[in-house]
Amino acid sequence: MMMFSALYTGNGTLQNGSPAIASAAEIMPAASSDQQRIVDAVKRVRPSVVSLLVTVNGTRTEAADPFSQLFGGQNGPAQPRQFQERASGSGFVYNSHGMIVTNAHVVPHGTTSVTVVFANGDHIPGKVFSSDQSADLALVKVDNYAKLPAPVEFEDSSKLNAGQWAIAIGEPFELKQSVAVGVVSGFDRDEPIQGDNGQTHLFRGMLQTSAPINPGNSGGPLVDDAGRVIGVNQSTESPQAGAQGIGFAIPANIVQTTATELENNQGKTLNATSTGTGVAYLGVGLSPLSSSVRTQISYPQSDGGGVLIGQIPPNGPAAKVDLAPGDVIQKIDGKAVAAPDDVMKEVKSRKPGQVASLQVWSGGTKKLIFVPLGEQPADVYMEQQPR
Repeated sequence: MMMFSALYTGNGTLQNGSPAIASAAEIMPAASSDQQRIVDAVKRVRPSVVSLLVTVNGTRTEAADPFSQLFGGQNGPAQPRQFQERASGSGFVYNSHGMIVTNAHVVPHGTTSVTVVFANGDHIPGKVFSSDQSADLALVKVDNYAKLPAPVEFEDSSKLNAGQWAIAIGEPFELKQSVAVGVVSGFDRDEPIQGDNGQTHLFRGMLQTSAPINPGNSGGPLVDDAGRVIGVNQSTESPQAGAQGIGFAIPANIVQTTATELENNQGKTLNATSTGTGVAYLGVGLSPLSSSVRTQISYPQSDGGGVLIGQIPPNGPAAKVDLAPGDVIQKIDGKAVAAPDDVMKEVKSRKPGQVASLQVWSGGTKKLIFVPLGEQPADVYMEQQPR
């Protein structure tokens, strides 16, 4: 290693006029200041962060004799089996009435008991007050707890900037009051999550962070370096997707709006079946009406344009009406369509539940079909998004 020496002028430059390089001692105060802000932020919010110990009773379908197959036999008919599971998650004190915010998936349908563990070690019985599965948020309530910590403070999540500190606090893997530090790394993300019932839900407008969010962190706060909540920890990108260091949180503004609604709906599970996409869905695979296709299906030129239905997935809206592969959609609510994008645009301009009238050519016969539009599944929605 070569060593160099130089004389300083005393005004921050070398004698040759080049800027002087600051010593480690000179830059440490700034680094120390960042670290101290994070330490202070954690100290400020930590008393309001809780662990939730949850017991869930439910029913799952299992083979009547799961051991027979091991010995070459055949399983009997599937039968419902009762089960009980215990799990844990995180949450935080939302208001002075004993309301605690967490994720809906931390206290799912079938939750029979909730124990709220406070930072001081107190174990207090709680109850699920209300939940919103489409937002993945729920309120748990404790009654008459004299030592209830102060509620958290929220930051306006619309004012967040990429690169600012993000601190995740919670109970990953049941490790009490763990802290993970990262930055805000993205906004308005759409993230599909598969629920316990196998249905995929799409959560829109998510906050992306590099702070690790592990099992048990769910429901805990994501805070800034002032200790204000900027989001609720929700999920992490699957390692199978080839991504690391990508976590998602529900933005603080959505949390506050949803929590207010939940507080006014005691005992209710809101939007229990919604996938959250909010996009109207016809449920057909479409193809352009090319000249070769016209010949194959004997579609006359005099009938003008249209869009070919190539396939109809089962259980979708189109599968429930008189449509079939090989039919040609000519008009939607009286408006002519000439390309697959025309059909998609018309459908998406409507809302789930609305009825669309389709003028269809089917084997030489024209007919008018009324289709109640569904809600686009989350996996279909994500497939159509640019990567």
